[in-house]
Amino acid sequence: MKTNILFLAIASAALSQLCVAQTNQAVLEDFKPSTLNQPGQQYPQVNSQGYARFRIVAPQAQSVTVGLGLGGRGGTPLTKGDDGAWVGTTANPMEEGFHYYHLTVDDGTFNDPGTGNFYGSTRWESGIEVPAHDQDFYALKNVPHGKVQQIIFPTTNSAAHRAFVYTPPDYDKKSSKRYPVLYLQHGWGEDENAWFNQGHANLIMDNLIAEGKSKPFIIVTTYGLTNEGPGPGARGGRGGGRGPGGPGGVAPAGGTNAVAAGRGGRGGMPAGFGNNAGFENLLIHDLIPYVDANFRTIADPSHRAMAGLSMGGMETHSITLKHLDTFSYIGLLSGGVISPTDVTNTPDFKKKVKLVFCSCGSFENPSSINSNHEALDKLGIKNVGYVSPNTRHEFQTWRRSLHEMAPLLFQ
Repeated sequence: MKTNILFLAIASAALSQLCVAQTNQAVLEDFKPSTLNQPGQQYPQVNSQGYARFRIVAPQAQSVTVGLGLGGRGGTPLTKGDDGAWVGTTANPMEEGFHYYHLTVDDGTFNDPGTGNFYGSTRWESGIEVPAHDQDFYALKNVPHGKVQQIIFPTTNSAAHRAFVYTPPDYDKKSSKRYPVLYLQHGWGEDENAWFNQGHANLIMDNLIAEGKSKPFIIVTTYGLTNEGPGPGARGGRGGGRGPGGPGGVAPAGGTNAVAAGRGGRGGMPAGFGNNAGFENLLIHDLIPYVDANFRTIADPSHRAMAGLSMGGMETHSITLKHLDTFSYIGLLSGGVISPTDVTNTPDFKKKVKLVFCSCGSFENPSSINSNHEALDKLGIKNVGYVSPNTRHEFQTWRRSLHEMAPLLFQ
């Protein structure tokens, strides 16, 4: 069963940002630059129907193709014009929200110089945003904003490790107030930047708090692919990364700079994938104690949650069930479900767990979310099943999932 869930999650990721079913509608010429474009760049563009148009200047190239989605599936071939620029429009509209893509120019793989870069599918990918009808909940608004800061924390294997910490808007104003914490994990091929860069988790929380819909709480994200083992440098990493908290991390003096050691493992699943004992050890014995010692947390399981998308959801599943003395809130976002069997096989589950939240996109496997929700209801487990409309294994699903889950935490 676990193998099937893993396969489905990876397969969904590979297809995550593909275009929707073929349509016969005329393409409207109301294209505008994507909101993720580099300053002053006019391409890529998106129109009101969700079609994307790309323009790449490569006069010596023999072919140029845009690969959409994790892994570059769903290619859009571009056509060379007399001016040496290659132009093309997706054959179909794309789903609302964020999409990864890259260019194949002849036999080489490149990013689009017209847009920003985002870490996904184990490499920096280009990104394009298709405006969503409900994008207001993660929009940048004139409301009080929290902070996202980078931390470098020591680990038991002597390798420095990086995390990002969101503190809510009133954190620096109320010096005696303590806060619950959500440990929020990324998906396979992404890193600790993803929830703030691609997911806009900080803006989602700022807006919810400003509207009085969510209690303020701290969010912590860290790199979850520590499956290779507990030895120094196992985590990998990259230096010079442009994250929401600043440049790529530097280890403390005298420490092992795993953050800047080079991530490695491009293409294919990392060695030991699915055995997250290394990450479990880092989270439980290193990161949580560090956060509790350096931030004003309420350090008990009733005020601590763990959630994750895709692979991060599977990590959340395995770790929380073994550590209900640490976490009382569990969120699996396109990452499987907490099943009735999990409940019956986990001592004191009903007593210790305050909420189970499971979600997916409507083009994933919504029937499993809905049927599992009903089964947990019958067992008397407080749980919520959420299905994001008209989305796949992609960040619009997970943005919406966080928006739905956050108000339910720490009540």
